[in-house]
Amino acid sequence: MALPDFYAPFIRPLNALGVDYFVTGSVASGIYGEMRTTLDIDVVLNLSVADALRLEQTFPIETYYCPPRDVVLIESRRSERGQFNLIHHASGFKADVFILGRDPFRLWAMAHRVQHDYGDGDWMWLAPAEYVIIKKLEYYREGGRDKHTRDIRFMLACTDVDRAFIEEHVARLGLGAQWAECQLPERS
Repeated sequence: MALPDFYAPFIRPLNALGVDYFVTGSVASGIYGEMRTTLDIDVVLNLSVADALRLEQTFPIETYYCPPRDVVLIESRRSERGQFNLIHHASGFKADVFILGRDPFRLWAMAHRVQHDYGDGDWMWLAPAEYVIIKKLEYYREGGRDKHTRDIRFMLACTDVDRAFIEEHVARLGLGAQWAECQLPERS
């Protein structure tokens, strides 16, 4: 299977740039569970100052909206919540880019990311399924959108996950009610 056209404008340049990254959000949950329509891709990026300076060459203005260099540098230096967007002009697809920073859970996810191969030399780094589930639980708590519970249920049905690990973080983050809503009914 070829790398989907939606991902390619972001994944191929990131792989060429050679930075540590992982894809999360609905794209990752779709790979681990069931795909659904989305017009953006969420990427966590470990971006050094040198990498930030090369970003505008990797995502040239003729083809992409890429924030000005100063904005990318400011965001890349944040220890928490650094982020910016990239937009592919021809397709209108968007990448929400989150800076790795010093968050221990993001650092864990980067250390445990998984390479997903598409064949023909195309591949991407994915967040571990457990990370995707926990982040979706947080987003569900914040926004109450059912898409997150559906994504989690499909992931649980299709992918083996470390439930003890998830439940440890669910307890730590106070996500018990959200986690309970995502459980699949017992088969009899």
